[in-house]
Amino acid sequence: MPEGPELHLASLYVNKMCNGVVFTGAVRKSEVSKSPEVPFTCEAYRITAASRGKEVKLTLTPVKSEGPEQAAQTEQADLPMDIVFRFGMSGYFRFTTDDELPKHSHLRFYSKETPCRVLSFVDTRRFGSWQPNGTWQPDRGPCIMFEYKSFRENVVSHLSDRAFDRPICETLLNQKYFNGIGNYLRAEILFRLNIPPFVPARTVLEGLGSEDSCESGDCVKKENKKSPDRAKKQVVKEEAADLLRLCHTVPLEVVNQGGKGYDPEKADYTDFKAWLQCYYVEGMKSIRDHNGRTMWFNGDPGPMAPKDPKSPKAKRKVKKEDDHDYTQKKKVAKSRSESTTKKKVVKQETAAKTPKKEKDARPQEARIKKEKAQSVKVKREATEMARSRKSSPAGVLRRSCRSTRQNSK
Repeated sequence: MPEGPELHLASLYVNKMCNGVVFTGAVRKSEVSKSPEVPFTCEAYRITAASRGKEVKLTLTPVKSEGPEQAAQTEQADLPMDIVFRFGMSGYFRFTTDDELPKHSHLRFYSKETPCRVLSFVDTRRFGSWQPNGTWQPDRGPCIMFEYKSFRENVVSHLSDRAFDRPICETLLNQKYFNGIGNYLRAEILFRLNIPPFVPARTVLEGLGSEDSCESGDCVKKENKKSPDRAKKQVVKEEAADLLRLCHTVPLEVVNQGGKGYDPEKADYTDFKAWLQCYYVEGMKSIRDHNGRTMWFNGDPGPMAPKDPKSPKAKRKVKKEDDHDYTQKKKVAKSRSESTTKKKVVKQETAAKTPKKEKDARPQEARIKKEKAQSVKVKREATEMARSRKSSPAGVLRRSCRSTRQNSK
């Protein structure tokens, strides 16, 4: 699933490919997509992109011209439009010729040139979405990569929030505070700090300040008081122990790989796998967290680990907007769906506990023997009845009458 670094790389891709390209006409949506239509039509416009956490914003800016035809355009068409994209589990952008249009391109922008080229939003699994005239989602916090100071202050100032009662591995997926962190990033960050994934988040974050000690210069001051070698070790130790700092620096490592990380079209992930230290790495352990996401780790999971992590969870229908970004609105919807799921599970367990009538478990051969014995018994009874009739006086009288009639004939 694309995370903060991948969405930022997608915005860089759009800016690179669309630099100097003029687009024209209407923005076209595929018939199968359930996302809204984009009411934008313009004779000539340009496209730029920006990212923030797990969102990408495309800005469509009309190209102004002094020609009479262009001057006659409506005021609405002359206004720029922002379209905010959320990639879901498999979204990405591609810029191709019209003949090479990807199969699952669900929103398309056509260039004003011959041959025509198309910028497409491709989403194979269709969990992604877009919002015309959209803005950054208000429930998402500052970007972990490019709004570091705001991100850090937002977390430290809200440590009393109930979100930090949860295990640290689950809190890291809360986009209200960690906008851009996803499944593989949380595993890598916690592994580097040797933090068990299922310890209370507040316990891990309580000692951190709203300002990064290394950025503010405190580390340099300590270096003057101690010997150079010892000071360097102290700096490295303090930097490594700061979870919020690694939430900023680790995603930037992926960005600096230059697009060698996640890409739905790529089959070769050699460089990305070489960078990973924990996520899907051989020898590491994995447990499903309380949200059903697989957490990769090493060592002890921590005191808040699920009691029965191996037991299969009840299946629930994955909604289109459910991209595992646990903002406040999605938490409410998720809790409702979980309560419904629990009721269904209770009903199934009750039905399973109800004893059913036991079927006759005797072997087939025993049944055949019984049937044969019954038939033999019936034959014996019939024979005995016949014999008793012959020996009775009525039977003797009937036989004598028959012999008299035969002699008279």
